[in-house]
Parts: sequence; C-alpha cells; structure tokens
Amino acid sequence: MIAEFLLSLSSLGYLGVFFSSLLGSATVIFPVPIFIIIFTAGAVLNPFLVGIIAGIGSAIGEVVAYGIGFGGRKLLEKRVEVKKKGLGYWLHRGQQWMHRRGGFLTIFIFAATPLPDDIIGIICGSIKYDIKKFFIACLLGKILLSLGLAYAGYYGLGWVLGYLGG
Repeated sequence: MIAEFLLSLSSLGYLGVFFSSLLGSATVIFPVPIFIIIFTAGAVLNPFLVGIIAGIGSAIGEVVAYGIGFGGRKLLEKRVEVKKKGLGYWLHRGQQWMHRRGGFLTIFIFAATPLPDDIIGIICGSIKYDIKKFFIACLLGKILLSLGLAYAGYYGLGWVLGYLGG
C-alpha cells in the first residue's frame, strides 16, 4: 500500500520524487522502496535533477531519525545501564564509536550506501551530535546515492526491460 502510494507520487514528476524520497527516508520503522522510484524517475526525467532533488528530500527525511534519538535520549540513557545486552548496549557502543572516530565520515558512508542510516541518525540525536554537520553529511551522501540510482535508471532501464521482454 505504501509502495503504491509512493509510486503514484513519483508520477507527479520532480515534486513526486522529492516527496517520495522525503517520506521514504522519514520512515524509521519499516523500509520503503525509494530506490526503485529514483531508478525509474531517472529513466524518464533528467537524471541529474532527479538525483539532486531525491537527495535533498532524503536528507530532510533523515532528520526524523535524528529527532527520535534527540527526543528519546533519556530513555536511551536508562537502557545504556544494561550491561552487555540489549539495545542500550549497542547504542552505547555506537556513541563511543562516533566520539572516537568522528561522526561526519560515518554518517556520509551510511547515507551514500544502502546501510541502515536511521540507526546512525538515532545515535547522533541521542549524543547531541551537531545537527548541521549531521544534515550536511546526510545531504552529500544521499545526493551521491540518488545520482547513482538515477543515472543507473537512465542508462539501465532500457536494458532491464529488454532483458525481461525477450
């Protein structure tokens, strides 16, 4: 049902791509197939604009995960007290990683790949990582990923349809 809704949004052109990407990245609990929408839109619209617009929408959507982490940090702090098990332990480990290794590159890598960047957003919010740096890293990574998907659609959709058709 959600996939059908997002596909109908993508038929609205660039505005549909923006809102599909925004809504797809804002969903933290269940995944939404925005990769397919960006790939398909890249085949029928200007792939450069699709990549930029989808990247901006996705980066804005990722701020939801940051907000969940920021708003729920008191609950997460209680969970961290649990030693060597459960969600609290792993969030604590993630927080340590972000402080030791620097978060910008980690956020960028998760945003530029299909890795679960919602988890990074929650961790960044819970440790009060600078939201401007978080957004810029997400924006750069999401634009790179979206450009790749849009150009893959631009150059590859004809090949995929030809392969499926015969």
